[in-house]
Amino acid sequence: MDAAQSQRQIMSRKVTTQQERIRGMGLLFVCLMTLGMGHSLFFAIFPPLARDLGLSEVQASAIFTLSAVLWVLMSPVWGRRSDVWGRKPVILLGLVGFGISTGGLALLLLIGQQGWLPLMTLYILMIFIRSIFGLFGSGSPSAAQAYIADRTTREERTGGVAAIGAAFGMGTIIGPGFAAVLAAVHLLAPFFAVAVFALCGAVAIALFLPERKKPAARRPDLPPLKITDKRIRVFLFLGVAVSTIGAAVMQVAAFFVMDTMQLTGKETAQVVGVGMMGMAMAALFAQLVIIPRIKASVRALLVIGILITMLGISLLLIPNMNSALFAVSLTLQGLGSGFMRPAVAAGGSLAVTPEEQGAVAGFNSSTAAVGFVFVPVVLMPLYLYSPTAPFWAAFVLSGLILMTTRSKQLDVMEAPIDTESVEEDAMTRPDRHKNF
Repeated sequence: MDAAQSQRQIMSRKVTTQQERIRGMGLLFVCLMTLGMGHSLFFAIFPPLARDLGLSEVQASAIFTLSAVLWVLMSPVWGRRSDVWGRKPVILLGLVGFGISTGGLALLLLIGQQGWLPLMTLYILMIFIRSIFGLFGSGSPSAAQAYIADRTTREERTGGVAAIGAAFGMGTIIGPGFAAVLAAVHLLAPFFAVAVFALCGAVAIALFLPERKKPAARRPDLPPLKITDKRIRVFLFLGVAVSTIGAAVMQVAAFFVMDTMQLTGKETAQVVGVGMMGMAMAALFAQLVIIPRIKASVRALLVIGILITMLGISLLLIPNMNSALFAVSLTLQGLGSGFMRPAVAAGGSLAVTPEEQGAVAGFNSSTAAVGFVFVPVVLMPLYLYSPTAPFWAAFVLSGLILMTTRSKQLDVMEAPIDTESVEEDAMTRPDRHKNF
């Protein structure tokens, strides 16, 4: 065998096959879908359970605060680690953390229902076990976004990031229906099931996700990406704002429905579950159907998304709220978010170099949790003053986003997009525009 043949064999082992790529993207989609299922389960089912245990609205929201703070702090860390270790180990670590946290919290809720521990002891343990999700679970979305960025051109980036968001969105659609079926066995059964799914997904990622080529090596002259970097500042602000608007609605929704419609815990879970399902389906429609077809700029997607979101929020401010109006409101907000989230993530990714994809993905994932830190501290106390006060705050913040879309930093996203390669593995295949 001559040297040329030997070199070709070595290179062929580094390049993943089309079948492996399809399998890898499918695995990522299913695992992120599991995260979405867990997300919708918590916000649809946890508030009534918390009230049954004797926890107030602020206490229930605060259980997620430490986890959200850790998510904000650790997402950039895991993003940078994925630039060094590779994407696969960080995705794996995040799934294991999510599975342990979800199963552990369900176990504590079961203990609380049985009255086996004092409420304050149980409350502290719930905060601790949920924090595992923020500490380790934050790695999966950051590394998954970077994994996609490694394998897409600039032209394909928004669609690729939208597909990642769609996976999470599909999970939030499946979550409430999944919960309704398993709740017939036990109200906590969905949490245990999702925890098992996450751990099984981690095993599948470890065995089958292809990553033979490490991320682009950092150039010695390239300083670490910082939060103050002028290339990404506007996208970080937009990410925080979109996160806060979403958190204001999701964390308040169940309490708002219970108090304004005078419903029981079971009725509330049904109404909120339908609303969140509509929200997730609308976001999924935007990410999988509309965005790939219209091929709009980052700025255009942001403007479309925020106008639809403002319309959705305004419906929650109408007196005499009913379940139908609530569902329409959440559906419109889901559609708006479906445009904005991929635009924010793709904008940040397009603004930096291939060597910084993990870092910027970490920052983007970090902004997604900022709202869940801010809402329990500021907006939930506002809810005690007036049930619609958090929605008014979200509406004002939406107006700020609309003003920010005029920023000159977005002008670069309006320019014609080149098809510069970020990974030889992705760019040497003839079907790269069909299967990122």
